[in-house]
Amino acid sequence: MIVITGASGQLGRAITEQLLNRIPATQVGVSVRDPDLASDLAARGVRVRHGDFRDPGSLGHAFENARQVLIVSANASGHEALALHRTAIDAARASGVQRILYTSHMGASPTSAFAPMPDHAETEGMLRESGVPFTSLRNGFYADSGVMLMGPAATTGTLTAPADGPVSWTTHADLAEAAAIILAQEGRFEGPTPPLTGSQALDLADLAAIATELTGRPIARVTVSDDEHRAALRGRGLPDSAADMLVGLFRASRNGEFAAVDPTLSTLLGRPPQTMQEVLRARLAATPA
Repeated sequence: MIVITGASGQLGRAITEQLLNRIPATQVGVSVRDPDLASDLAARGVRVRHGDFRDPGSLGHAFENARQVLIVSANASGHEALALHRTAIDAARASGVQRILYTSHMGASPTSAFAPMPDHAETEGMLRESGVPFTSLRNGFYADSGVMLMGPAATTGTLTAPADGPVSWTTHADLAEAAAIILAQEGRFEGPTPPLTGSQALDLADLAAIATELTGRPIARVTVSDDEHRAALRGRGLPDSAADMLVGLFRASRNGEFAAVDPTLSTLLGRPPQTMQEVLRARLAATPA
């Protein structure tokens, strides 16, 4: 059996759906904090069990008889994220799984300026120390984040942010399909995968140019200092920690941490990954003028 954690979230659910296209539902299990949110999966034959990274006992039950467990990284950072990941890894090992998979990031590094990246690097260290064979999915930067960073630029005509660097934006859908392929072909990757990225690395000026072309309305890229951007984020009500994290994202991109472009994702999918042009076209079409 293959068990997927966080299957009621965006990535975990998409991976589950892709996996169900490849193996029988009776071989798929999901670990979710609220089983009611996965009742439709249960109706399709998927084993649905309560599992919470804050409750080790629940994970033992959720991971029972699993050959592989996919740990979707926690929606947390710092010490909290690491504690949750360690609990999940320990529970998977105690359950006797043959392989642990983990949704890491292409920028995983202990020295990154973007706070989640050291968390991913340290979690990969936990996996190495666990003694269980593992695969760390070095996912590209979510395309949704690129759309978020653009904010209302398509409406205001201005994309204001600190200086940035190129990012190989990658969609949830493509990453979910790749994860399902890797799960279904157990052992294809040992340890960290190559970067699972889109086929282009684009900065915010590139995204503004794409949006300009798609909308026919000029969108200017305006650069502000890190301090100005941090102050603006705080002015919108973001906590200091969240503002600092977002500013760190720009610093990391300027350092080239998310610029790698690798063919592995395309090879896995058997087709080119979705592009930011396609993502923005769909988003702009769904946004009122």
